[in-house]
Amino acid sequence: MTHLPGSVDDLSDDDLLAAYTDGAEGTAGGGWLRVNFVSSLDGSATAAGRSGSLGGPDDLRVFDLLRRAADVVLVAAGTVRDEGYGPMVLHDPDVAWRRARGAADHPVFAIVTGSLGLDPASRVFTEAPVRPIVLTTSAADPERRRALEAVADVVSCGEDSVDPVLVRAALVDRGLARIHCEGGPSFLGSLVAADLVDELCLSIDPSLEGGAGGRIVHGSSPELRRMRLAHVLRGAGDVLLTRYVRAR
Repeated sequence: MTHLPGSVDDLSDDDLLAAYTDGAEGTAGGGWLRVNFVSSLDGSATAAGRSGSLGGPDDLRVFDLLRRAADVVLVAAGTVRDEGYGPMVLHDPDVAWRRARGAADHPVFAIVTGSLGLDPASRVFTEAPVRPIVLTTSAADPERRRALEAVADVVSCGEDSVDPVLVRAALVDRGLARIHCEGGPSFLGSLVAADLVDELCLSIDPSLEGGAGGRIVHGSSPELRRMRLAHVLRGAGDVLLTRYVRAR
């Protein structure tokens, strides 16, 4: 006998958003940090070198809806480069949804980089509807810092390395409490190690990558971080859309 989870096709966008935001209220003013990843069955975070090769249309639908509900989209610079990110511009229905709820039209784009290896002339900055934030270290190259300060708010979050605790605090202090993180694996590893992940949304693509693709997390944690299953949904092509919240 086959038992399958409910289909995403049976849910409206509002239904999906309700499922993904239930209980995501944060604690003690510390905000809520969600991470969103996709993986193959054998644990690869990429296929042909990019995560965009996995997941399919329903994963993309959830991806857009999670951005819709976010105050800030947080991404490490390596992922911005590898995945070819452009400016953080939402689709018209997402903008209308946010306006109806008194939110800014678009979430802030926050980029984590210790080296400041970002091009201030890239579309990420020149076409941004909201001034981005660059989260770096106080030891970062002063010349690169000045160049990026012309197009973004540059914030130091540590001396020689970026401290994820300070990253989260810097965003929450700016009123960006609903934090939506899209990678990459090394940055997620630092978030896990610091026990900062409140929620993991993981889409499981029913494929075997069988190559050299890395996991969704790189790094080490002093202990297991137990998560609680909030839901499992079935997308097109038998992609599984899972949501886990931190078991505290």
